[in-house]
Amino acid sequence: MTQDSEHEELLDGFPVEPGQFDPAEFLIRLTKRPGIYRMVDADGVVIYVGKARNLRSRVSSYFRANLQTRKTELMMRRVTRVDITVTNTEAEALILEDTLIKSLKPRYNVLLRDDKTYPFIKVSMHKEFPRVSFYRGKSRGAGKFFGPYPSTLAVRETVQLLQKLFRLRSCDDTFFSHRSRPCLQHQIKRCSAPCVGLVSREDYKSDIQHALYFLQGKSEKITEDIKRRMLVSSQEQDYESAGHYRDQLASLKQIQERQLAVGAAAIDMDVVAAVTDGTTHCVTVIFIRAGRNLGTRSYFPRVVAQADTHEVLSAFVAQYYLSRGAPPEIVVNMELPDADWIASALSEKTERSVSIRHRVRQDRAGWLKLAVTNAEHALALRQASSQQVREQLEELAKLLGCTDMLQRIECFDISHTSGDSTSASCVVFDREAMRNAEYRRFNIEGVSPGDDYGAMSQALKRRYTRIKRGEAPLPDVLLIDGGPGQVKAAADILEELQINQPIVLGIAKGSARRAGHERLFMHGKAGWITPGRSSPALRLLMQVRDEAHRFAIRSHRSRRDKKATTSVLEHIPGLGAKRRRLLLRHFGGLQGVQRAGIDDLKKVEGIGPKLAKTIYTQIHEA
Repeated sequence: MTQDSEHEELLDGFPVEPGQFDPAEFLIRLTKRPGIYRMVDADGVVIYVGKARNLRSRVSSYFRANLQTRKTELMMRRVTRVDITVTNTEAEALILEDTLIKSLKPRYNVLLRDDKTYPFIKVSMHKEFPRVSFYRGKSRGAGKFFGPYPSTLAVRETVQLLQKLFRLRSCDDTFFSHRSRPCLQHQIKRCSAPCVGLVSREDYKSDIQHALYFLQGKSEKITEDIKRRMLVSSQEQDYESAGHYRDQLASLKQIQERQLAVGAAAIDMDVVAAVTDGTTHCVTVIFIRAGRNLGTRSYFPRVVAQADTHEVLSAFVAQYYLSRGAPPEIVVNMELPDADWIASALSEKTERSVSIRHRVRQDRAGWLKLAVTNAEHALALRQASSQQVREQLEELAKLLGCTDMLQRIECFDISHTSGDSTSASCVVFDREAMRNAEYRRFNIEGVSPGDDYGAMSQALKRRYTRIKRGEAPLPDVLLIDGGPGQVKAAADILEELQINQPIVLGIAKGSARRAGHERLFMHGKAGWITPGRSSPALRLLMQVRDEAHRFAIRSHRSRRDKKATTSVLEHIPGLGAKRRRLLLRHFGGLQGVQRAGIDDLKKVEGIGPKLAKTIYTQIHEA
């Protein structure tokens, strides 16, 4: 068979109209090298991104009508061209595919709709006295990162454990650099107080190394070192230090016994199981760190049409671990066609060997069975929750007199303390759930203290100006925590911006201010709407309102606390952390510095006449 006749067979059932993409000519010239391909529709929108070891072979398969799934058939009806990017290696193709899927969000790809960032333990090794702390975000930058952990509770428990065992600091750098005496953490034996020099740099470095061993599951190295140090202290008749090391060993032994009750080996791995009911897919991950089961987390990737579970699991593993980093071992509940390819890319990215296994026995088989059980349970709960939300949205549409199904709700709330540090929140409910990644906070400036109408107007104007630029879709309902006054302020802003789509709805507590007795006020409609405490629509609105309230308070407290903990000394040019520490230590705290004159300030090491005058001026003008 000639090359031309081969492609005629491939294109059977795909007639080419004048001016359209000609697959036959395209496939003949397509390279056999690895790379990624992008399916593009008539509007120039990328609707699918895929990877290939051999681009010609993989892309050609889409034009074989007899091999197409329902999903591929639907997609190929919309394709008007295919864009190609050749890569040097297969691993590079996999990483590029993951990047493009996350940035373009193509309709026909399996999308991991994971709008959370996951917690890590961060050890700031670049500091003189490294800090062990909770960290949320991408694990990059200065320091060592351990995780991700399934929950903030797991991270905080581990940090507390490290403090108890090794007395490491967890305070932020601002607090650390301004201490003139030990804090409460030292008094309860959770910190060795490096801020005031109560531990040498060498001893603290040793404690940090032990913490790293602990997080890596190398407890035997810690035990050997502590035993050696206890023996040396005993020989030198330093019985207080020897007793401290003895207590450390006892605590470490208790923790090791607890770990062995969970897993037979101190291994790091994730156990991943995917299940489906035919329309919805659920992927559950069990996190095993140092032999301990730290919990589970379930995900519901977005799929189009009838996606195969193997495809969903393969896409999940690639997207999830390429962005977060992978443990040395990943156990899955079915064979993945690209397992070796994905494992190779993950090994290259993490700079250590990563394996993906599906045939396992003993402890791993038990964990895998547990992961499947959790995934099935999470899927059943999701189905029940989705049905409930649909009923709530239908009831809300009926209550507001809408003929179309409502899907997207945005809710705003204001929080402040006597007009100080005013913050506004915007939370988003879309289709079935709250969309945390789309939440927005607004620091309110330039309004009179306590002017909630002015604060609400400022937040709405900033938000909907951006929406009008196309940064986010318009909601079906704009929900305001308040009554007619707040609703009118919101409507005025929308009118000013010439936006008329959202229904502006206020939700206010009744006279008794009891949950379930809320009243609704709809812009353009006279009187109050009283759904009653049994109304499914009211329960949904209350849930969204309460989330906006929670997020507004959190934003306000964060702003207020940052303002309260920021020292006036930090804003003085030429006064670095070391000089601030010497200054506070010399005068016994900030109050002593405030009472000091210019001549007194000059007596502190490193502070000359010019800097002393600057300090005095800025402190008394603040």
